Amino acid sequence: MSKQVKIDITVPNQTKYLGMIGRIGESMAYSLKSYQGNRRELAYHLNLVLTEALANAISHANDFDPDKDVRVVISASDQELIIKVFDQGLGFDIETLAKFKARASDEGGRGIQLIFKLMDQVRYMREGDGNVLEMVKYLH
Repeated sequence: MSKQVKIDITVPNQTKYLGMIGRIGESMAYSLKSYQGNRRELAYHLNLVLTEALANAISHANDFDPDKDVRVVISASDQELIIKVFDQGLGFDIETLAKFKARASDEGGRGIQLIFKLMDQVRYMREGDGNVLEMVKYLH
């Protein structure tokens, strides 16, 4: 049985950190020893869901407020990879947004749909003074 890997990073509420957080997700995909699937595809998917989730937290939840931060926690075991993105916003109904069918011409709404499509389990809940978007990818 291998140890769990955990990364916990807090970044200022600025979009310039999207690429860095996405690359952390990619690196995590390539470091998973027990994963037998397509690592390149997993790396791409993790980069995508992390940048979408972080962009949503920065722009929608935290409303680009420079005094707020976004915390990202990524943990992996042999069985699953869990990504948590913490925001300091008012929250929203993720189930309703996930059911909304965004068109190619729409400004927003596609990020959450992508996250639901690429991850095995997605939840958004109130936690402390903010919210957490929890995304799980099963690795077996």
